Amino acid sequence: MTLKQKTKGVIQLFRPELPLAAGLCVVLGELLALGAFPPLRELGLGFACGFLLSASALISNDYFDLEVDRINAPHRPLPAGLLSPAEVMALSFITASFGLVAALALGPLALVFSLSVWIMGFLYNWKLKATGLPGNLIVSTSVAMTFVLGGIGVGQVWNKTVWTFALFAFFFDLAEEIAGDAMDAAGDQKRASRSIALRWGKQTALRLAGLLFGVVVIVSFMPLVWGEVRVPYLLSMSLTDVLIIFFVRRLLKSQTPTEGRRAMRGAYLSASLGLLAFLVSAFFS
Repeated sequence: MTLKQKTKGVIQLFRPELPLAAGLCVVLGELLALGAFPPLRELGLGFACGFLLSASALISNDYFDLEVDRINAPHRPLPAGLLSPAEVMALSFITASFGLVAALALGPLALVFSLSVWIMGFLYNWKLKATGLPGNLIVSTSVAMTFVLGGIGVGQVWNKTVWTFALFAFFFDLAEEIAGDAMDAAGDQKRASRSIALRWGKQTALRLAGLLFGVVVIVSFMPLVWGEVRVPYLLSMSLTDVLIIFFVRRLLKSQTPTEGRRAMRGAYLSASLGLLAFLVSAFFS
């Protein structure tokens, strides 16, 4: 195996767009906590921590999914023979180690927090992926905690804006996970998944997802409770919620997995406006 082929395999394992998103979420958590651009040191360390720990989780996922990928994704680096299982696991631990060093540079609390999130991700890949709701909760918590890590990195662990957006991200991702399982029910059945869709039916899963999206809308207006809402935030978040409701209705009425996934993508893009709403609020407050 040539060095070029191994390098290609490593890049495929990292799936750069996903760790990039995790790193940016940590930086956005810092920005939301401060209401201003974070210092370059905290920005760089926060991004590195989010990027590397996310990459480590994705890499270990390929290790534990090897047998499934031999059938469903034979082009992935492990089944394709670009890297050995030992090399993949070593890469996962090395990447995690660098991420934890970045977390330590942000402080002891950031290290303990990051290590806990990484352990959750590792356990999910190893044993909990097919558990249904428990697995969904782990993924959603991991997504939400990227923003909290940003707050920790700048000394604002209990910042209300950060926790509001963490809750927004948690319930949105949980709804998306449950709806996604409903769309993937046929494939999940082959690997003995205990998803809500398989245990209680696709429509039950979609209705629960719809309810959770409703919680997302409620959470988006939590800043009203403590009177920190500005007009730019209120306008942009109202538009976001209208779009989320629109796409969730389409999701509930979807007849095929393709229609359902299209509606979920629309809701995801709409939620991006929610992030913009927080940023606008932070800069105009």
